[in-house]
Amino acid sequence: MSALTIPQRPPRPFLGEEFSLTTWEQLQPFYENLKNRVIESTDELRQWFLDKSELESYLSENFAWRYIRMTCDTSSEQYQQEFNDFVENFQPQLSTYGNELDKKALDSPFLSELKDQGFEVALRGMKKAIEIFREENIPLQTQIQTEQAKYGAIIGAMTVTINGEEMTLQKASDILQSTDRAVREEAWQQIQTRRLADKDTLDQLLNSLRDLRHEVATNAGFANFRDYMFAALGRFDYTPQDCFNFHESVAEAVVPMLNDMAQERKEALALEALRPWDFKVDPQNRPPLKPFSTGEELLEKTITCFTNLDPQLGDYLRIMKAMGHLDLESRKGKAPGGYNYPLEEIGVPFIFMNATSNLRDLVTLLHEGGHAVHNFVTRDLMLNSFKNPPAEVAELASMSMELLTMDYWDVFFDNEDDLRRAKIQHLESIIETLPWVATIDKFQHWLYENPTHTVEQRQAAWLTVYEQFSDSITDWNGLDDAKKYIWQKQLHIYEVPFYYIEYGMAQLGAVGVWRNYKQNPQKGLEGYLNALKLGYTVPISQIYAAANIPFDFSKGYITELMNFVKEELSKLK
Repeated sequence: MSALTIPQRPPRPFLGEEFSLTTWEQLQPFYENLKNRVIESTDELRQWFLDKSELESYLSENFAWRYIRMTCDTSSEQYQQEFNDFVENFQPQLSTYGNELDKKALDSPFLSELKDQGFEVALRGMKKAIEIFREENIPLQTQIQTEQAKYGAIIGAMTVTINGEEMTLQKASDILQSTDRAVREEAWQQIQTRRLADKDTLDQLLNSLRDLRHEVATNAGFANFRDYMFAALGRFDYTPQDCFNFHESVAEAVVPMLNDMAQERKEALALEALRPWDFKVDPQNRPPLKPFSTGEELLEKTITCFTNLDPQLGDYLRIMKAMGHLDLESRKGKAPGGYNYPLEEIGVPFIFMNATSNLRDLVTLLHEGGHAVHNFVTRDLMLNSFKNPPAEVAELASMSMELLTMDYWDVFFDNEDDLRRAKIQHLESIIETLPWVATIDKFQHWLYENPTHTVEQRQAAWLTVYEQFSDSITDWNGLDDAKKYIWQKQLHIYEVPFYYIEYGMAQLGAVGVWRNYKQNPQKGLEGYLNALKLGYTVPISQIYAAANIPFDFSKGYITELMNFVKEELSKLK
């Protein structure tokens, strides 16, 4: 094993090596410099962009650490305050200056002389940002960020006590894999009861966010927040109508497969009625898969798995471990979910997740590890903005990694039957992912197309959408409240609105990348990495083309890829 080279942050010729952020007054001169600097040549304009990027990278990483610390310990008032301090005292100023600097760049007579790859895409985004910027939205955006942070604190505080042990909902959900149906039902009911205890609080939180977001949208001249977000997210490559077409394609091409899988499960378990607590147990009533016991074991095995795919990929995770850039295990007081947070100055990201010991946790680390690889291979791109691809590309990196590593999952499973089971479960989860993505995306369109809706109307809309994309086999009799509120577990609705359709697009892309890899491993992996290395220096369709896949979510293409997944499943069964 080669000796690790731990990356160092690049020099700070503009900001100064010893700079440490404390107050806005100390930061403002750097923004004034950029705002007022006289630019008299192409080289000076390029240097201006480099200085701006240096400043943005520093601030992005400073904010990242505040967010990371807050989510690792939601009970810490200090971490909460440090996060809020940035949101309230820095971001409003950064928003104003950011708009002024975008205008300055676009007004430069030397702009057309910048031939470096990436500027065209970056400038397109800057133009759109200027179009939608409104001074009156700055305090609203601050309010929105403060409100969004409440969701993690509410969910992070949720625990249940089962058999005398207090545990997080993530850990309790592992019990749903129990072969004892009564035990599964008890755990499921406890989880739902705990979630429903906060349903009114979460309803009111969404009402508050919906109203604030709608106000931001109308201030910027949009009919609704959905249309505003398409502009804010820089969705240049597709429209809301394409999303609706995706929903319909999934309903027609994938939901029938969900029904088949549910029927098979019902028959395999010999049940009169398939209930919501029957979905995580093995259909042959075998004990749950346990690919690891501790966070440390999960990390070590994942490093081996990555190394077997490509030694350089393993080194990326080893570097993160050496730098302490991982927090993997579930515990009380930790925010829910998982993420890979880019640290844009050092270029080595941080992975956060809530592992217990199940297969889903293994896949989560592979997924976040795919994001981490993306950060490593783009860390030397010229500008900060070039390293920040849209989610349709970012999620391609992560979802492809789940599948590319499958040939090396034997490191987690000594037993051949367990290995086969793990692969089957993961491939079936892909078939489940697309309808769930369509569900959440379609629901969000409804939320913001109807900005004055009542809680009761929201429940009715949710049930209509949910039933379009779920199987018709599951028996929800007597569980109406739980069904009405399933959406509250989806943090994206609260924290990153409209960031969800990307998972569907990227899931299709990932299956395409995997299909290429199965046909030619070397060429398939090379295409994947070539796509990632582009960062966001070309449009989405060109990035997908670099991976030798189309950016396509038509019914025909979805059907083709799902048939490939079915073929791979049949080889394992």
